[in-house]
Amino acid sequence: MAAWRLRRAGAALAASSAVAVALAASSASASDPSAAALDAARQRVAQPGAAPPPRDAQRAALAGSTPAEPLDVLVVGGGATGCGAALDAATRGLRVGLVEREDFSSGTSSRSTKLIHGGVRYLEKAVFNLDYGQLKLVFHALKERKQVIENAPHLCHALPCMTPCFNWFEVVYYWFGLKFYDLVAGRRLLHLSRYYSVDESVELFPTLAKNGHDRSLRGTVVYYDGQMNDSRLNVGLVCTAAVVGAAVLNYAEVVSLIKDESGERIIGARIRDTLSGKEFETFAKVVINAAGPFCDSVRKMANNDVVPMICPSSGVHIVLPDYYSPEGMGLIVPKTKDGRVVFMLPWLGRTVAGTTDSSTAITMLPEPHEDEIQFILDAISDYLNVQVRRSDVLSAWSGIRPLAMDPSAKNTESISRDHVVFEDYPGLITITGGKWTTYRSMAEDAVNAAVRSGNLKPANSCVTDNLQIVGGYGWDPASFTVLAQNYKRMKKTYGGKVIPGAMDSAVSKHLSHAYGTLAEQVASIAQNEGLGKRLAHGYPFLEAEVAYCARHEYCESAVDFVARRCRLAFLDTDAAGRALPRIVDILASEHKWDKARKKVELQKGREFLETFKSSKNAQFSDGKHNGKT
Repeated sequence: MAAWRLRRAGAALAASSAVAVALAASSASASDPSAAALDAARQRVAQPGAAPPPRDAQRAALAGSTPAEPLDVLVVGGGATGCGAALDAATRGLRVGLVEREDFSSGTSSRSTKLIHGGVRYLEKAVFNLDYGQLKLVFHALKERKQVIENAPHLCHALPCMTPCFNWFEVVYYWFGLKFYDLVAGRRLLHLSRYYSVDESVELFPTLAKNGHDRSLRGTVVYYDGQMNDSRLNVGLVCTAAVVGAAVLNYAEVVSLIKDESGERIIGARIRDTLSGKEFETFAKVVINAAGPFCDSVRKMANNDVVPMICPSSGVHIVLPDYYSPEGMGLIVPKTKDGRVVFMLPWLGRTVAGTTDSSTAITMLPEPHEDEIQFILDAISDYLNVQVRRSDVLSAWSGIRPLAMDPSAKNTESISRDHVVFEDYPGLITITGGKWTTYRSMAEDAVNAAVRSGNLKPANSCVTDNLQIVGGYGWDPASFTVLAQNYKRMKKTYGGKVIPGAMDSAVSKHLSHAYGTLAEQVASIAQNEGLGKRLAHGYPFLEAEVAYCARHEYCESAVDFVARRCRLAFLDTDAAGRALPRIVDILASEHKWDKARKKVELQKGREFLETFKSSKNAQFSDGKHNGKT
């Protein structure tokens, strides 16, 4: 019976994989096949309760490819670019697979600054260096910033960012510079920049210091950039790709690449399902290598003598209590006394501060060093009127930026934060570099290269610039009121009784912003299955979310949930540690784990949190702060 259900699910997935092909065929006489494909994709994504196929069906679809009937594209890497490429290719009517060695967004894509940059720093370089290339980067970043926010409205928003000025030259310099930025943005402008006096600035940002270090504040200039919940956006992308037909699989490691009989072209990959330990082969006309910092290791599977493309750079961030920055206003200092950028941004009810930029080794779980944490604390203390303490740090993490170098370039000046698309072995397209803001256009470039390499026949051109992700269609900022008015949080007591609780505004807003229009499904679980308790004191995350993510978002471990489905590990390692046992219990119920697996999950969760410096971060007992100054 189970095997029959799996075959049926696999058949359904295979049918959905060809949705764009079928739609293109039905609209062959239409004047614009891209418009028809976009409309079809929107209908699938916007349907109530849109959910991707189960993991077993996805694995069956990948393993079902053959040399005679290969996939069109196999994407290696489940970060922003990889998931964006899978979504792009699937909406072009191509047969698509995606595999990720760990969890979706487990690497750099979950460890970002959480900003959607419009390229203001490129503009400064363009003006002073008279560099039209830099100006084009600004136009490109502004366009993509607008698209990211519009395509995931529940997860992205505009954020005002305040730049302090300590002499009148800085006031004039930043005011003119940001007004020019407004002008360049044109219709892609989020909001107009403006100058605020000292008193107005302190009213908007109460912890901003007026005086200190032999200088006095002369005012601030505020401009707008975008902000996002990065891993939730990444998970939304992969679920959207699955809904429109891509076969996606996390915990699927590429063991080796498969070459044709002549050894001259890549035609697929041998993959190990690390959850089951079983291996299988997936065949594809083109493989897209979107493994981020690890893309060189994939390239070496094709040719061990390749020239490395990656120059890894470490970016460390820390999270502080909400009182460090006001809700709805960030602080960015473009150039500190040692020439670095420092910022404090409100994020999910806390304050993110950073960052560093230093060379690093490539590792699966990068850790911040204490001296980097202290550097950030020292840097922000120069601009605040509050005591900045190590014991206030709630979480700290390090992410590896995959700065790219074009292997065909003749010198190291090609190292760039822009992206590189390269085919140094037939059938293997590598895409790396770039930044979160431009993930969509990076994915488009990668798929375009794959189409050329494999002589693929897409049914239409790229449509992702106007396609919202799951949960986006029909959402608006007032959507949370539906949850607050129509659902209750039914909570199980330790004695086994179920008692009702209010779906308060904090929880309703969180669910609405995290899941968009799919939040009602989470609220329904909280109400109907007695999973309405909060997972951690002071945070809006519910037990129901664990069950929902296990069923509909490929959440396969406790770390998957605590780090990437909800963001508790990034917000507060102490709270995350306290929530782990309950998270493991719910996942065990969903995935039918035994006691041994539960013990392993709990241990892995604690080890993961230690890479966020959990033992040295702020800790609480009975609501009291146990840290020392």
